[in-house]
Amino acid sequence: MIHIKSMKEIEAMQQAGAITAYAHQVARRLIKPGISTNELDMAIQQAIESKGATPSFLDYRGYPASSCISLNDTVIHGIPSKQEILQEGDIVSIDIGVYFDGYHGDAARTYGVGQIAPEHQKLIDVTRQSFYEGLAFVQDGNRLGDVSSAIQRYVEQNQMSVVRMFTGHGVGKELHEDPAVPNYGPAGRGPKLEPNMVLAIEPMVNLGSHRVRVLGDEWTVKTTDGSFSAHYEHTVWVTPDGPVLLTAGDEDE
Repeated sequence: MIHIKSMKEIEAMQQAGAITAYAHQVARRLIKPGISTNELDMAIQQAIESKGATPSFLDYRGYPASSCISLNDTVIHGIPSKQEILQEGDIVSIDIGVYFDGYHGDAARTYGVGQIAPEHQKLIDVTRQSFYEGLAFVQDGNRLGDVSSAIQRYVEQNQMSVVRMFTGHGVGKELHEDPAVPNYGPAGRGPKLEPNMVLAIEPMVNLGSHRVRVLGDEWTVKTTDGSFSAHYEHTVWVTPDGPVLLTAGDEDE
């Protein structure tokens, strides 16, 4: 069941979203060759806790870290490690969830590490822009499929592929709520968008095939063909006047 939020709930989610954006700002400033994904994760946890919040992901269904940090051909759910060191030319996707005052914020970004290949920069740019292509259809009365279709269309126009196995989702008191928010599919389908719905819209885009596999740790998701992947996500509030990004930071303004 899709939960339509009250304004009191939206206000709590605005706070959770602001802390999520802050944690991303902290992480972004630390990204450089030589830092481990564990160091990034610890800094993210400290940033979240410094605001009186808790990491949504820590111990969620047994997940062992405060953020998901995914390098290169890892699509999502990369587990931070002291042994995993960022190298010049890598791309790194960071997914952060924040729990504050009973509600969650959820956002992801992909960054280049030092100088990266032009095709990998284009992957990051296309993934980010595909989110905004979908966001343009987040309007009262539109169908969720209108958002999904716009994302897929833009990605495929750029000769890249959208991951099918994982989707976005509703978010609120629970980290994952109804509805599922696919990044592909036909327009005109799915539930109607209504004011005070809150959605985590999160394109996951591969340079090669859309196919992915889950590793033996039951978390880490990689592309099957070894191609690089990027991820971009915001928590989005549907209003009568259009969408509002609850997890927007300075880089999104």
